[in-house]
Amino acid sequence: MALMLFAPVAGARAPAKGYEEFAACPDRLVKPAISSCIRVNVTGGHFQMGNKDVPITDPIILSGGVNSGGTGFEGTMTGGKEKVPGGVIGLTGLTWLAEFLGIEALTLYAQTELAGTPELLTEPAVLPIKVHLINSALGSKCYVGSTSSPITLHLTTGTTSPPPPNKPITGVSPEVEFEEKYEIIRDKNGEFVDNSFSAPGASGCVLTLFGFIPISINGLVNTSSGLPAAAGTNETRQKFNLALTAAELVWP
Repeated sequence: MALMLFAPVAGARAPAKGYEEFAACPDRLVKPAISSCIRVNVTGGHFQMGNKDVPITDPIILSGGVNSGGTGFEGTMTGGKEKVPGGVIGLTGLTWLAEFLGIEALTLYAQTELAGTPELLTEPAVLPIKVHLINSALGSKCYVGSTSSPITLHLTTGTTSPPPPNKPITGVSPEVEFEEKYEIIRDKNGEFVDNSFSAPGASGCVLTLFGFIPISINGLVNTSSGLPAAAGTNETRQKFNLALTAAELVWP
């Protein structure tokens, strides 16, 4: 019994050789309903809501698995920490912050996070997200969107039908290749678009300087950023590559 207490605990399995990119796909021994493994890499584009337009320079990776119906995604979203033009001053309109924090400390990041279960193999793909606004002066819970009130994107490579004042925009269908050795379908150089989504107001944003009592600045953030923003006033373009294969190949 004493020896058993010090015996190493069996670690999680590694995916089969050649399928390392699908490591975030749930192991079929644990999640037998998973039938396909998927990895979507958003490599560029932009995300505009209200009057803030943020370029996508830090790739966003969605990696996981889906059930036989192509839904029920289980996996992770990583990356997507984007620098926001104008920084904290542009977000809040508080120009005097520069005197206290300095230019470097005013850098603001927008981190895209999942706020629900995506449907990645539908057309359009459905992606519920929230955006974490990251800067020490804003506290740790400054968000646009939430799990209960997400920003819901309907991403298409076709043509959108947005409410006015937005006009229809068109994505780019990917080049489809089949990697025969590993039976992986690869979509390359595609572009998702959506300009029909709405964006809620900010929440949880508090000014926290020098240990003073935090002061809510949600109103300042919303006024300076044009939030909440109705459907027909926002837009995203997302260049992407996608890989898809059977879960039984990744986890034999």
